[in-house]
Amino acid sequence: MSASISLCMIVRDEEETLERCLLSVHHLVDEIIIVDTGSVDNTVKIAEKYTSNIFFLEWKDNFSFARNFSFSNATKDYILWLDADDYLTKRDQTEFKQLKGQLDDSIDSVTMNYHLSFDENNQPAYSLKRNRLVKRTRHFKWIGAVHEYLEVYGKIIDSDVAITHGKEKNTSNRNLLIYLNKRKNEEVFSTRDLFYFANELKDHHRYSEALTYYKKFLNKQNGWIEDKIQACLNKSFCFEKMGEKEEAIRSCLETFTYNTPRAEACCAIGRLFMEKLNWENAIFWFEVALQQPKPSSMAILHEPSWTWIPHLQLTVCYEKINAVEKAYAHHLKCMELIPQHASTLHNESYFQQRKPLV
Repeated sequence: MSASISLCMIVRDEEETLERCLLSVHHLVDEIIIVDTGSVDNTVKIAEKYTSNIFFLEWKDNFSFARNFSFSNATKDYILWLDADDYLTKRDQTEFKQLKGQLDDSIDSVTMNYHLSFDENNQPAYSLKRNRLVKRTRHFKWIGAVHEYLEVYGKIIDSDVAITHGKEKNTSNRNLLIYLNKRKNEEVFSTRDLFYFANELKDHHRYSEALTYYKKFLNKQNGWIEDKIQACLNKSFCFEKMGEKEEAIRSCLETFTYNTPRAEACCAIGRLFMEKLNWENAIFWFEVALQQPKPSSMAILHEPSWTWIPHLQLTVCYEKINAVEKAYAHHLKCMELIPQHASTLHNESYFQQRKPLV
């Protein structure tokens, strides 16, 4: 007999995406818990088509409070959590069904890949792992008012199930306002808060302020190494937007003080050298990117930096120094990985014209 699963969600004004989410998962779970925090659209009506377990909770500018409340109403063996703009593809529905049949009482949590965005070829561009399915009787808690995380421990297994994030709304300033209010009220920021506040400032183009908080975060002795690496990459992005290219390169190099080189940092450095027309240095860094093993941690990854971007950029760089055979070899990898990409098609036309030389 397979384990039973409660789906727990917190929602507010999600009429554009909620049905897509519930259609993809309602037949895979045994109970659906919906906590509405103040919808004024058709969200509740849509939810009522799939469950009678709808709860109304006053919004307190605290995501963990709402998520923990949703978990407290679950009654099944395991809890799956999703946001309204998440869903499971047909493939992942099949994978989830198989996973459900294999769950046993010894498992405390199951990680699933989270595909945040997709490239032109409908392949994941950004992805990470999240603890998505947890044993209810372990009473795991959400922590943090915003950009909350689920603190889990015990026997954790990785699954092949992926959750797809299909965001429809424009970027909201809700999270930024929560942090700004915390700052205005002189509330203490945790180390994690410093990182996510900086991210919100960056996403809202407040680059100078973002840099201040990234530096505060990086100066802390605690903090997850993966967040430290991402903070350096985000710092590089801010410097580049502000026209400070040398500082952008230095921020990418700073990632190496925390772990082995990441392809994202190597590709960013290579691209910055390309802008200087320094093809040899650019080639060095894109080649380094290709040599790196993909980390197995729960870090957020920019998948193209680990796959086709170095090959595409090396096609250009090697051509610029007239190493046409090497350029063509990397172009062939692009033909394998991203055959319909506009740049690949352009390069294919170029090499066809130079065919006797390659």
